[in-house]
Amino acid sequence: MKKLLICSSIVFGILAVTALDAAAQTVSGRIGNGTIRRGVATRATVTLSIPGGLHVNSNRPGSEYSIPTTVRATAAGVRISAVSYPRGKRKSFSFSQTPINIYDGSPTFTFNVTVPQSYKKYSVVVNVTVRYQACTDEVCYAPKTKTARLTASVL
Repeated sequence: MKKLLICSSIVFGILAVTALDAAAQTVSGRIGNGTIRRGVATRATVTLSIPGGLHVNSNRPGSEYSIPTTVRATAAGVRISAVSYPRGKRKSFSFSQTPINIYDGSPTFTFNVTVPQSYKKYSVVVNVTVRYQACTDEVCYAPKTKTARLTASVL
């Protein structure tokens, strides 16, 4: 009976951690207020929502073994600026001799989208890919990639 209880506890713990990781992060975003003017740079934001109990490595984690968070935005016929990353927080973990720079909560990444004057369409679509490595205070999961599709009307 004791062995069954221990096995059940281990399985429950694995399922709980797996569920926490699986339900983990979501990516959302927007371009300005939903409209963009031709020839004018408009700020786009992307938010990675990280549930409690998890964090992700920042884009500059400061550890050669930590996989950094990266955000890539692409769109046809428009100009996209470099992504601005938030600072992150330095945190110490038992598995690392030095603190690691992390994101938790809902970090926001920004970039500008500029539609040229000659743009013929009445809407713009920006595809965003966020690659990250989620971790608890004790274990890191395999890296994941999430995508979001941001749209705006062109004026």
